[in-house]
Amino acid sequence: MSGRLSSGVLVSALLRRVNDAGGFGAVMAKGDPQGGAILVIAVDKGTPPRLLERGIGPDGRTALIDSTPREDLDGYWRRRRASDPDLWVIEVDIAAAERFAAETILDD
Repeated sequence: MSGRLSSGVLVSALLRRVNDAGGFGAVMAKGDPQGGAILVIAVDKGTPPRLLERGIGPDGRTALIDSTPREDLDGYWRRRRASDPDLWVIEVDIAAAERFAAETILDD
């Protein structure tokens, strides 16, 4: 049995941490509660929004991958969601949004 937490638990933890720290977090699209991929729209004042997701980094370890398209961020995640209905799309609006996402959804 794997020690990996379900996607639903990870999403709940991320939203709770962001909200407890005074930020705002919302589910834009609900995915599969057990194993759906998680796409985070990271909003940090003064910088353009970024799309981040768990993936395999260059060293072969789990990493947070920047998937931000050059344009039409909203259209990009909607197309991804249309082709993968298990995908979670979460928006977090807080300073250091990437740090919150990494600390919560990555396995160490």
